[in-house]
Amino acid sequence: MSMDASSLPNDPALLKELVSQHLSTIDSLSSELAQLKHYIARLVRARFGPRSEKLDPNQLALFEAAVEEAVKSVAPVVETRIESHVRRGGGRSELPADLPRERIEHDLSEQEKCCPGCGQMRQRIGSETSEQLDYIPAQLKVIEHIRWKYACRACQEHVAIAAPAAKPIERGLPGPGLLAQVAVGKFSDHLPLYRLEDIFARAGMELSRSTLCRWARHTADLLEPLYALMVERVRRSHVIHTDDTPVPVLDPTLGHTRTGRFWVYCGDRDNPYSVYDYTPSRKRDGPVKFLADYQSYLQADAFAGYDGIYAAGNVKQVLCWAHVRRKFFEAKETRPREAHEALAWIARLYEIEREAKSASDKERRALRQERSLPLLAQFREWLLSLTGRVLPKSPFGQAVHYVLPRWEGFVRYCEDGALAIDNNLSERTLRPCAIGRKNWLFLGNDRGGRTAAILLSFMASCKANSVEPWAYIRAMITAMTEQPRGVAPPQDLRASLLPDAWLATHPEAHRPWSR
Repeated sequence: MSMDASSLPNDPALLKELVSQHLSTIDSLSSELAQLKHYIARLVRARFGPRSEKLDPNQLALFEAAVEEAVKSVAPVVETRIESHVRRGGGRSELPADLPRERIEHDLSEQEKCCPGCGQMRQRIGSETSEQLDYIPAQLKVIEHIRWKYACRACQEHVAIAAPAAKPIERGLPGPGLLAQVAVGKFSDHLPLYRLEDIFARAGMELSRSTLCRWARHTADLLEPLYALMVERVRRSHVIHTDDTPVPVLDPTLGHTRTGRFWVYCGDRDNPYSVYDYTPSRKRDGPVKFLADYQSYLQADAFAGYDGIYAAGNVKQVLCWAHVRRKFFEAKETRPREAHEALAWIARLYEIEREAKSASDKERRALRQERSLPLLAQFREWLLSLTGRVLPKSPFGQAVHYVLPRWEGFVRYCEDGALAIDNNLSERTLRPCAIGRKNWLFLGNDRGGRTAAILLSFMASCKANSVEPWAYIRAMITAMTEQPRGVAPPQDLRASLLPDAWLATHPEAHRPWSR
């Protein structure tokens, strides 16, 4: 609202009050403008910008001087040598020796073998070999099970027939390899069922997506005993990494989809499995039920649904510094100096972690106790000194408030060398869900969520153990089909079929995953 000088009051007290009100309004509008700019920057970055939170090292170095000065009195500065990242080149790599090879010989004609100098026949003295990589499309094949019948010719009765072969789906059409391909195609290669429908049609067989969906459900039911054992093993871990992601779910009672949830739980090096759980919502009863008997470290984000688990006293909270870094990174547009200085502090913590990457758990803990803890104490003091100078609802103020009330969870990684500074492991493991969700868009129902959780668990665990997923899933379907229907396989058999144990007896299935 505009105002000219003639409308201003002559009373100094009223004039002072009017100016105070206008200054308050200006401060409020400035804060709102900064908040809107922050939201716009986040939306633009999410839609068009890079997902990485990397900063120009030269820009970050401008703010490291203050950090260096703060830590000089706490611990000596040790020069850290970090190996440069070696990118995989685009040149030709050696072809694997275990790939099947077809030998094609190229020889001279009889006329070409004749020496042009003396007319005698030239003798073979050697050869040159070159390799060419080719591709054979996948094929469908029909396996005929012929059961011979026998009868007594003398008495014309007592007919006997060979027992039928066990099938993964009773009276069903698919064999283990076809079921494995459907599972791997959707939950590892992220292909929606309509694309698999087209792929099988090109191979010569029309299979409807509803049929493929039923086959995926039967596969998950067949493998559920192995999934249950992987869940049990993950719960024995010294540290579990967990995270969650939303997934749209069709609901016939609504006019739109509702939001379900995938949760991932990653075990430690002694229990190298990653298992998924599905819940119809993000209520806390999902992780509470999954972690009911767990007693050790839980690396997660600051989701309030875990608070009840920590309150029981059996599980120790370990929070993620990548989340802290992200919040300060997003605040750099509104408070650039303070945000970059905070990022410089966090970069120092990550430098220590890179130095300790190849160390043992004991050595890593000692390094953190000696260098990370003093640095963290100084960082906390610096954050506390800013609390009275930043607006609590500003992006930078929210970042500060995210860290300080949860400080114990953020420093706990220093008390055990097996812990990580961040929760990036579970975020990487959840990435296939996000990729798949962009392709198949939604789940048909909650039962489909359970199917997806089981099969995603096998894909993630195969990746964690460098196992070729199709060979493994096919072998598991075959092994579980041979068990009596309705009877749980023995514990020792199930243990021998887990991805790492199975790979030990089938080394030919070792395949390092590229992503």
